[in-house]
Amino acid sequence: MTPLTRTVAATAALVCAAAGTAAGPAPDPAAAAPAASSTLPDRVMAGYLHTSFANGSGWVDLADVPDQWDIIHLAFAEPTTPTSGRLEFSLCPRQECPGVPDKAEFISQIRDAQARGKKVVLSVGGARGQVSLETAAARDAFVESASAIIDEYGLDGLDVDFEGHSLYLDDGDTDFRSPTTPVIVNLIDALRALSESYGPDFVLTMAPETFFVQLGYTHYGSGPWGGADPRAGAYLPVIHALRDRLTLLHVQHYNSGPIVGLDDRYHTMGSADFHVAMADMVLQGFPVAGDASAVFPPLAPEQVAIGLPASPLAGNGHTAAPEVQAAWDCLTTGARCPDYAPRGTYPGLRGLMSWSINWDRHNGDEFATEHGAHIGS
Repeated sequence: MTPLTRTVAATAALVCAAAGTAAGPAPDPAAAAPAASSTLPDRVMAGYLHTSFANGSGWVDLADVPDQWDIIHLAFAEPTTPTSGRLEFSLCPRQECPGVPDKAEFISQIRDAQARGKKVVLSVGGARGQVSLETAAARDAFVESASAIIDEYGLDGLDVDFEGHSLYLDDGDTDFRSPTTPVIVNLIDALRALSESYGPDFVLTMAPETFFVQLGYTHYGSGPWGGADPRAGAYLPVIHALRDRLTLLHVQHYNSGPIVGLDDRYHTMGSADFHVAMADMVLQGFPVAGDASAVFPPLAPEQVAIGLPASPLAGNGHTAAPEVQAAWDCLTTGARCPDYAPRGTYPGLRGLMSWSINWDRHNGDEFATEHGAHIGS
C-alpha cells in the first residue's frame, strides 16, 4: 500500500473548513464504515510498538514484528506541552534501546512493512502524553504537526490514545451529540481535517479506556448536579462525531474498574464475561447516563476490536487465551458465552488490539500466535 502523502500548506484551510461543523448534526449512524476499513483484512490484529521508549520490554525492530499484526501503532507522539497541540515524535534513545536504528533505516522498515500489507500508524498520547486542545491555535498546531510527522515517515494514519486528563466535559455539556467543551470540539475538528486531507485510505483508530466510553452508560461528565468526574464518557462525542471516518475503535479492556453493562450488573476485567459485556455495549449502543432520549448509536462490527494486554506484565486485566477466545466465539458465533448474554451476534467483529507487540515478543509471541490463528488474522 502506498503511504499517505499530503501538503502541509493545505492544513489551515482544511481546519477552517472543519471548524464549527464537527459538533453539528452527527453523521447517519446507519452509514457504512469508512472506506479505509475496506483496505484492511476482514480480521485484524492491531498492536502497539514501543518506538519512543523501551518500557522494560526491549526494542523490537519493525522488521521483526510477527506477520499476524496487521496494524502497527507507533507509540507515541507527544505534545511539547499539554496544551500546545504541537506534537513531537522521536525514536527511543540508544542508551535506553540498544539496537535502535537511525531514522533513515526506520523509515525503510516502515516501507517494507507497508509492502507486506501492514498499516503503520502514528499513535498520539499514551499514559504520559496529555493532549488538551483548549484553543483554536492548539487545534491548528495539532493538525500541522501530525501531518508533518505522517508525511516525514510516510505513515498510513493516526491513532488517538488520549488518557489521563486530556479529555473532559465542561459543566453543562450534557449532550454527546452536540458537544460544547473546547477540548472535545477542537479534537473533533482536528481529526476530521486530517481525515479529509488524506482521503478515504486514512486509517483513524481510537484506544480509549472504559472510563471514557462504557462508563457513559451510567455517568456522563460531572452529572446533572455537578461534582462527578468530568471525564466520564468524554470520548463518546468524539467517537460519535467521527463514526463516518473511524476505521477502528479498540477500547482498552484493561486498567479498568468494574463497569455496569447493558444487563445493569457490574463486570470485572480479566474474564470472557467482561470482554463480551464491554464489546456488546458499543455494538448495541446505549442510553447515555440512562437517558432514553440520548442513545449512543451502535458502531458497525467492522469498526470494533477488543483491546487487551499481551501478557501479565503489560497491564492490569490480562486475560488467559482460552477466556479471550471464548469471548470472541460468543460475540461472533453465539457459542461459549459466559454469564453475560450479548444482545446480538456479530460475525463481522473486526479483531483484537494489544498493548503491546514488544510485551508479546517478550512473552514469546503468545498473543500473536494464539489469537491470530483463532480469529483468522
